[in-house]
Amino acid sequence: MANVTVLGSGSWGTALAVLLCGNGHDVILWSYLQEEVDEMKRTHRNLKLNDNLLPDKLHLTADMEEATTNRDLIVFAVPSFATRQTAHNVSSLIPEGQQVITVSKGIEEETLLTQCDIIEQEIPQAQVGILSGPSHAEEVIVSLPTAVVAGAKTRQLAVFTQEIFMNDYFRVYTSPDVVGIEVGGSLKNVIALASGMAGGLGYGDNARAALITRGLREITAIATAMGGKAETLGGLAGVGDLIVTCSSLHSRNYMAGFHIGEGDTPKEAQDKVGMVVEGVYSAKAGLALGKKFGIELPIIEKVNQVLFEDKPARDGVMELMKRDKKSEIEGIAW
Repeated sequence: MANVTVLGSGSWGTALAVLLCGNGHDVILWSYLQEEVDEMKRTHRNLKLNDNLLPDKLHLTADMEEATTNRDLIVFAVPSFATRQTAHNVSSLIPEGQQVITVSKGIEEETLLTQCDIIEQEIPQAQVGILSGPSHAEEVIVSLPTAVVAGAKTRQLAVFTQEIFMNDYFRVYTSPDVVGIEVGGSLKNVIALASGMAGGLGYGDNARAALITRGLREITAIATAMGGKAETLGGLAGVGDLIVTCSSLHSRNYMAGFHIGEGDTPKEAQDKVGMVVEGVYSAKAGLALGKKFGIELPIIEKVNQVLFEDKPARDGVMELMKRDKKSEIEGIAW
């Protein structure tokens, strides 16, 4: 049994806390809102996850010091835009060598740093890794089969994470390619917005398949430019996460894009989803990374124009279709 804390009581953090309880660990779920903690204690539910009951042995708190004292593993499950502030706030409480993983997905717009980069910057004394892959909270909370990947710079942390989380319905692989995992998990949300826009416009499976495939090319180009491995993007944290996020009604990014395709403004679409739409926060960062490395990112560019420049989604799709003729894969000889 391990002592594990999950920082962040959103749907994903809560689902993982329930999973960890089921695995026999001593688990604390932290929320920055005392009223949310009080509500969960009273009802034994998190409203973000419908009527699923929280285990009686799950400890709930809004006290950061209580949540981080004498823990074998701390899991960052806050929204990506809150990672830096949360890490900064908790840093003085974290002992040397503390094992930390993030399950959040996003690239910081101002710095172009990944979630692990941010935590390492704010908590330099910690060992930091990541858990990512195609994993909707709504399915994990009811024990549906799921496979993810644990990434870390050291084999020890990756294997420890694997051992802590893995069970009969939640399979965990390990990988040393933290950069590839992080870029795949972050930028797939931007492509999912585009896929949702196509769905809202009434386009079919052909358009979604094209966006997934060409979107994977854009993600892989950025990941490899940053030092990630192309093989990682062909795995769970790349194409696996991309497929599920671009096609599922559980996907907040797909659904936000869908509402935009139907005619809602980006703000109206996010309000309808009612939860954080991470792709909105990673879109500008993705475009900035393309400029930094001199990589053409037509899908990510059009998503930015729809989100931030009032371009109609239909115009964005048509502009993608009318781009100049080119080979699908450069460098293959006839």
